[in-house]
Amino acid sequence: MLRQLLRRFRKNKEERISGSTVDLVVEKKVEPGQYEATVYTVWYGIYLHDTDVRVGYTDLRVGKNDELYYAGNIGYHIYPRHRGHSYAYEASKLLLNTAKEEFGMDELIVTCSPDNPASERTIQKLGGELIEKTDVPAWHWLYRRGETVKLIYRFDLSKG
Repeated sequence: MLRQLLRRFRKNKEERISGSTVDLVVEKKVEPGQYEATVYTVWYGIYLHDTDVRVGYTDLRVGKNDELYYAGNIGYHIYPRHRGHSYAYEASKLLLNTAKEEFGMDELIVTCSPDNPASERTIQKLGGELIEKTDVPAWHWLYRRGETVKLIYRFDLSKG
């Protein structure tokens, strides 16, 4: 069992995007049309830097469309026992750079629900520009799962 974990860790280490606090490990790549995805999406595990301690997960949705205006290009989840350490912020910094450098994106949309102040603080700390607070349309999958209002933030990656 331990050998399998070590082998998996070494393999994942090769697919890591390393930061100073957390690393992102590619776990799944989803093509448009696969699993109902409308854009190319990369799922990452968020791990404490240079360890196999998984503290959450995140995804980067590449492109622009009406769905992503409300859902955003980045989503993240930090496990409850690991919250309060700015791991979502650190992971998102890595994703902003990856979006620009690896995927050539010059702009990202990141959204959150108004009842999620931790996520809102993370987005603001990253330098997001609030575009609007808006209702999620009834056709959107977020609406169907009960998320009816979103704060929409824009990130200009063409600067610096």
